[in-house]
Amino acid sequence: MALDASEQIAGIAEKIRAGKTSLGIEFGSTRIKAVLIDDTYRTIASGDYGWASHLENGLWSYGVDEIWTGLRTAYAELAHDVEAAYGEKLTRVGRIGFSAMMHGYLAFDADGELLVPFRTWQNTNTHEAHERLSELFQYNIPERWSIAHLYQAVLNGEEHVGRVAFFTTLAGYVHWKLTGRKVLGVGDASGMFPIDPATRTYETAFIERFDALPEIAAQPWRLEDLLPEPLVAGTPAGELTEQGARLLDPTGTLEPGITLAPPEGDAGTGMMATNSVRQRTGNVSAGTSIFATVVLERKLERLHPEVDLVATPAGDLAGMSHANNFTSDLNAWVGLFGQFAAALGQPVDAGTLYGTLFRAAIADDVDADCGGLLNYPFRSGEFLAGLPEGRPLFARAPEARMTLGNFMRAQLFGAFSPVKIGMDVMTKDEGVAVDSLVGHGGIFTTPKVAQKILAAAFDTPIKVMSTAAEGGAWGMAVLADYLWRADMPLADYLDERVFAGAESTTEDPDPRDVAGFEDFFGRFQRGLDIERAAIAAIPLEED
Repeated sequence: MALDASEQIAGIAEKIRAGKTSLGIEFGSTRIKAVLIDDTYRTIASGDYGWASHLENGLWSYGVDEIWTGLRTAYAELAHDVEAAYGEKLTRVGRIGFSAMMHGYLAFDADGELLVPFRTWQNTNTHEAHERLSELFQYNIPERWSIAHLYQAVLNGEEHVGRVAFFTTLAGYVHWKLTGRKVLGVGDASGMFPIDPATRTYETAFIERFDALPEIAAQPWRLEDLLPEPLVAGTPAGELTEQGARLLDPTGTLEPGITLAPPEGDAGTGMMATNSVRQRTGNVSAGTSIFATVVLERKLERLHPEVDLVATPAGDLAGMSHANNFTSDLNAWVGLFGQFAAALGQPVDAGTLYGTLFRAAIADDVDADCGGLLNYPFRSGEFLAGLPEGRPLFARAPEARMTLGNFMRAQLFGAFSPVKIGMDVMTKDEGVAVDSLVGHGGIFTTPKVAQKILAAAFDTPIKVMSTAAEGGAWGMAVLADYLWRADMPLADYLDERVFAGAESTTEDPDPRDVAGFEDFFGRFQRGLDIERAAIAAIPLEED
């Protein structure tokens, strides 16, 4: 017999008191989100904090103070949610895990002081390091990887380099401050330096080659002494210290001593949230940036700069096509339509606004190829498109068919085009097999639209699960729960416990949409010189 509402609340309150909960907190590009789940993987409380990167000395960054303000705010909202809904003060949590946008550069001296402002994954000033290291290792080292940032600083002769004692990612930094442990989940670690899938740790031969470079040999450190220790999912990664508990909850309500999971990157939490850690499965995680990831059966035969080789939270090799840009430009245009509605005296909520505009993109009267319209979503540089910087740009021929549906279709086609470049390399050039591809992120919450367009972009069926909107914080909470279940393989744990009976929908590619996307994609690539001209003509920062 089904429980009534009061019985359900009482049951959840008992789980909170008993510590049958897991907390996941993820630092995304635009939002820090905290999610508390119970032992059936239901979200029972949440909190968030909005933030945005800013340019500091020409490099994209987030301030350290805002990292901690955002963390405390998101956690405080969640704790308030718990007390308001269940009448319980959050004094304990079963397990905790932190995740964040991958890559970037947080470098510290021997006293634990930050040496330069946080350099995020958005920065593309590391092209020389990318080229040199990719050639040295015969392994793609993308511009946003942490090792590329460190090596570029060496090549640039930056003053701080000789004083580096430790460098890590954003998730690794937060975890270190809360536990005292300098560790990373193997998936996040794979975005700092290449991981050997056989040993689940760093490629030692690559470390030796790096240390042998004359400019590195001249440094007072060796790379292996600077890197955090990689840990596979299910490995306890330290406990919340007294100081860490106060950093997270300054009220003093949360008790120390809680076990933490290895801190992971957003690629790994996306895999978790879409049940995509088994070989031949994949996911497309879409937010401020977008990446399509497929768990590989084998190493790729050739070096492909368009494909990152990363690891699942269990340490298996995965190929990733990562585009720096996705929703920023799209959100700006939707916001403009919202302002127009408000100016008419008819303001609409965000869900209605996005839903109405997105549905226009697949209406019966739209042109499959967007009617000759072009949109470039590049707010920042884009390696896949060969762009050192970005300028959001909309263009059309004089006789192009300018309709609302075509405009929104061009917005979505343009947003998905950069990630298609690397995905085509995997599936068409390397013959990577994909059994299932799952869409993940807020853009998939409007039924069918983004799912249908992504199916056209990749010419592959796209599944969206009932957890599509849960996000990486939920995926991190699930990874924290896995600490109790690590006696079973991670893929089996997801199949048999987390996603057993989960609802999903699948959208097969429509041949008309596939042909239309291919036509648009050809024009998108041919028109990249328009984007380059905009970069040359429009300053990155206005005076």
